[in-house]
Amino acid sequence: MNSFRAKLPGIIACIAIAIPAWLLGKFVPVVGGPVFSILLGMIIALFWTDKGRFGKGIKFTSKYILQLAVVLLGFGLNLGVILDTGVQSLPIIVCTISTSLILAYVMRKVMKVDANSATLVGVGSSICGGSAIAATAPVIDASDDEVAQSISVIFFFNVIAALIFPIFGHMIGMSTTSGDAFGIFAGTAVNDTSSVTAAASTWDSMWRLGTQSLDKAVTVKLTRTLAIIPITLLLAVYTAKKKNNSHCETETEHSFSLKRAFPMFILYFIVASLITTVCVSAGVNAKTFEPLKSLSKFFIVMAMGAIGLNSNIVKLIKTGGKPLALGATCWIGITVVSLILQHVLGLC
Repeated sequence: MNSFRAKLPGIIACIAIAIPAWLLGKFVPVVGGPVFSILLGMIIALFWTDKGRFGKGIKFTSKYILQLAVVLLGFGLNLGVILDTGVQSLPIIVCTISTSLILAYVMRKVMKVDANSATLVGVGSSICGGSAIAATAPVIDASDDEVAQSISVIFFFNVIAALIFPIFGHMIGMSTTSGDAFGIFAGTAVNDTSSVTAAASTWDSMWRLGTQSLDKAVTVKLTRTLAIIPITLLLAVYTAKKKNNSHCETETEHSFSLKRAFPMFILYFIVASLITTVCVSAGVNAKTFEPLKSLSKFFIVMAMGAIGLNSNIVKLIKTGGKPLALGATCWIGITVVSLILQHVLGLC
């Protein structure tokens, strides 16, 4: 109890940042609450350098509230719906994720980008933006600066995609009588839910398609989100083995343990998804889980505020060129691969 009381001031500070950021995100959804929160946190950190008794709660929020947000995110995934309607886009999803991760690895080697930053940008670009970064950061022990920088890179290309993809889709001759083609494109080539929604809704409005593009894009996007599970597990094993090897250089009795490496919050994420799937199959209204999904999003906004408070915005600006170039490479690669595969599979 005393331990929680020690953390409470910092948690309250993060809530105080999260509330206006959440409201701003509702007002400007293409930017989103997490980005506003991390920016507010970084601005406040310029003047508030000594966190004092707030420090423990801020650190707790940036790590454990973030993990709780990922767990609650699982309640937004109905695996039955995804398996029924998302299979069509599965080859594109697998190829775009692979492309982004490979490009992130190559660019990291070529440009000498920090390993954690490259991993976070690669995962965020390929899966689901801030949510994927939130799930991956604890697994690879990423610093708050690395998370903040990755979120900023992802946000930049999210906004560009939301603004130009509807125009670009028309320029390359995508079907304007059905929303499937653009929905698949938006769902596979745009990484954050808010930007996917913005791009698909714009396309529907342009061609009076109701919610055809939006429905398809959101389903594809949810299918992509499932990739969080294998990616984080693989990264957990890799990170644990890497740590184990470094320990073994000086100690002989350390051995790799999958149990220690396994990120338990990802297991809870899977359980949450299964609970939603079983309940909806049994006749429970999917809207029952909406409050948990909203709470998950608010916790992510809270955690981003905490990360912003622990970040150095001046340092991020000075070192942001290489991660931005890496993000651009991943974004362009994903877009090109998505379009090529849609053409090959006859989904244009």
